[in-house]
Amino acid sequence: MTALGKLIRTTAFKLSLAYLLISALGAGAVMGWVAWNVKKLVDEQIASTVEAEIAGLSEQYARGGIRALVDVVERRARQPGASLYLVTTFAGETIAGNVADLPAGVLQRPGVVETSYQRQGDTEARRRALARIFVLPGRFRLLVGRDLEDRETLNGVMLRALTTSLLWLTIIGTAGGIFVASRVLRRVDAMNASAQKIMAGDLAGRLPVTGSNDELDRLAQNLNSMLERISELMNGLREVSDNIAHDLKTPLTRLRNRAEEALRSASSQDDYRATLERMIDESDNLIRIFNALLMIARAEAGTDRQAMRAFDVSTVVTDLAELYEPAAEDAGAQLSVSAGRDLIIMGNRELVGQALANLIDNALKYGAQSDLPLLPQGANVLPKRMDVQVSARQVGNAVEISVADRGPGIAVADRERVIGRFVRLEGSRSRPGSGLGLSLASAVAQLHHGELRLEDNAPGLRVVIALPAMINATYVPAASPVEATRRLPHDDATPRNAS
Repeated sequence: MTALGKLIRTTAFKLSLAYLLISALGAGAVMGWVAWNVKKLVDEQIASTVEAEIAGLSEQYARGGIRALVDVVERRARQPGASLYLVTTFAGETIAGNVADLPAGVLQRPGVVETSYQRQGDTEARRRALARIFVLPGRFRLLVGRDLEDRETLNGVMLRALTTSLLWLTIIGTAGGIFVASRVLRRVDAMNASAQKIMAGDLAGRLPVTGSNDELDRLAQNLNSMLERISELMNGLREVSDNIAHDLKTPLTRLRNRAEEALRSASSQDDYRATLERMIDESDNLIRIFNALLMIARAEAGTDRQAMRAFDVSTVVTDLAELYEPAAEDAGAQLSVSAGRDLIIMGNRELVGQALANLIDNALKYGAQSDLPLLPQGANVLPKRMDVQVSARQVGNAVEISVADRGPGIAVADRERVIGRFVRLEGSRSRPGSGLGLSLASAVAQLHHGELRLEDNAPGLRVVIALPAMINATYVPAASPVEATRRLPHDDATPRNAS
């Protein structure tokens, strides 16, 4: 396809032609309306002049009779100009005037008429005139008119002006259409070139944006946002695949080795039973990891938005704190809860509860006494109890759920990295866990159009889930949020200072 053919087929050029046609029709209608009004005005002026002359000639007839009228008509008829005069008998015989011939029946038509005529001394040309026939006393007929040559000349001028205007409008409109279409085509070609590179494998490529904020810029920005989201999902999928290949290889290998060891060295039923129990524990751990990955994937894909309902966050916070009190006592920690009233959000109760459960579980495991510095040998001082604070409050238009501890915390440089899947920092790799807790909490926050923040608790770490609040909302309480949370697959021991 040639460049011109490609240009003509563009939507911009077709729209330009459509606008040109509409503009031409509009200009033609306006010029036609102007020409019709000009013709009407000229005809009215001629009719007014004719009526005035008839009135004057009628007065001449009334004062001097037919002879005085004929003298005046003869004198006026000899003067050059567009005026026409004719005096006839009632039978139509010419007495005086400068009109040589009229169509049959014109003298019998009353009022102002437009007719053709032939002037005296001009035997070939026939012209158009606007005339008035007036019957005088004595049954004489008086015709007074004006030649319409000036009107026809004016109509010709108007027609030529209309034709010239439409011609220039067509030329300028076509040139403008080609210019606009070429600019749009260049931008569309640039977008197509970028799209082809992206389809060829350059997932980092983006559509060009000129900064004019027009419809093409807005389209490019939305498509770039979509590509960014797709790239994030692809990177997440690739990262999950890599992490599964590396992080699940160890437990699967351990599971196989235990089975092989049992087959090789077990000598009694008790040995087989112990090995099977350890294998079941390892399998449960793998199932929890896969459930957590599935939950993260569903949250990031947004498939759980259909289950969103209005609910009170404070009930979920208080019930989970009550659920984790025995675990806090076992870890030697003091678990405290502070929740406001009527903290209503639109969301998935089970996912929010799961995210909060992971944060509390991490705080208890990685902010407990075992993470505090060892006391000197023989010191007669009991270690200070660990505090874990769970709170929920409304800040502006958001409901903030936070879990704070007094443990070693996470360095600022590592806070963005630990949200990734299977990420565990040094010092926590010896602890049980898969590194999916914070990743799940982040995915749940994004699902609810909120955010996950990691802050310094001086000392320790404070994790905040901020979710949009519902103002003046009503909701239906769930039967038992604690039971719903118990049924969820926990990321058993995802480190707070690791992931």
